[in-house]
Amino acid sequence: MGEKVKAAVTVGSGKIEIREFDMPALGKGAAICKVLMAGVCGTDKHTYSGETVQYKGTPDEFSIPFPIIQGHELVMEIVAIDEEGAQNLSYDGDHLKVGDRVTICPDVVCGKCWYCKNMPSYPWCEKAQFHYGHNRSCDTDNHLYGGFSQYMYIEPGARLYKVPDGLPNDLACFTEVMCVTYTLEKAREFSGFSLEGFNFGDTVVLQGSGPLGIAHIAMARMMGAGKIIATDISDYKLEIAKAFGADVVLNVEKTTPEERIARIKAETNGRGADIVVECVGRPEVFPEGLKYLRKAGMYIEPGNFVDCGSANVNVHEICANNLRIIGMNNHTHTKYKTVMEMMLRTKNQFPWDKLFSHRYPLKDTEQAIKTSMTKESMKVLVDPWMEA
Repeated sequence: MGEKVKAAVTVGSGKIEIREFDMPALGKGAAICKVLMAGVCGTDKHTYSGETVQYKGTPDEFSIPFPIIQGHELVMEIVAIDEEGAQNLSYDGDHLKVGDRVTICPDVVCGKCWYCKNMPSYPWCEKAQFHYGHNRSCDTDNHLYGGFSQYMYIEPGARLYKVPDGLPNDLACFTEVMCVTYTLEKAREFSGFSLEGFNFGDTVVLQGSGPLGIAHIAMARMMGAGKIIATDISDYKLEIAKAFGADVVLNVEKTTPEERIARIKAETNGRGADIVVECVGRPEVFPEGLKYLRKAGMYIEPGNFVDCGSANVNVHEICANNLRIIGMNNHTHTKYKTVMEMMLRTKNQFPWDKLFSHRYPLKDTEQAIKTSMTKESMKVLVDPWMEA
């Protein structure tokens, strides 16, 4: 295409530069997409803060290979694609063409390992090719492997999903986050056992009311949760939690752990919650969250995606209370289209617009990440074409 592309490059922890790259040539089976908007994810914050190890203890473990272009929650417009890419990049069978709006699963998997063949709904590949916005340096060929950029290069093997007409760009950016909430569907799989898993009318506690917590509140409400209790350090975020359906909110900076445990017990006739979901992304909240549960309750852990250290847990209490702990790395890549259609159908049911608190131009990507770490922010967006 012969033009230059601007991108926000994370050159190391705590440092982002705006750089210019040559537009790559379109390869066989590939696509080039114009980034319309990208969201700041919790993993982007961790990488910027120096917490750079993901998938620790697995064959797919890696540390962030600086310099990289971050950003993997995004909506794009196809500007170049060959016939092979039009057929093979589409996950849902839509024939893709120039001009289509699409979003992407960040994980490019091998499709051949035991996990890909036996657990196809989740990208739990042990031989993953790479992860957009995470572990392919922009010093490599084609450069543009993250969403904080004007354009992205889509490799063969990636999975694109056509965005429905009528779904706003900001909500399209939220698709991957909503796919993470299928943690609750995983919990429902256990409901065939007496009083286990997630059943209709159950009490659900969300630790953390940022974008991931709010997404879980919406999903829990749609799935028939009874009482929903949300915690956070920010009254601003807790007000949004109530708008999405939380019945009880607890500010952890204004209450003690003992008060929070007692309140949750009081809201559940002394038993404790059926389900607790960790959406803070910090290991130190894990021990307290276990204490929110009733006997045989289930703790779901999607939040600590990045290695941020360990927590001190009395393992006997897990045994004594018959607790079920479900680690849920990643999201279900089979539900992107379902999630987008759901958000489109519920535009008047949930105040989705409240999710998006700030928008920044590409040159202010570093400020966008910093803002996303504050109490008075929700989902922060980067618009590569926004005028400063």
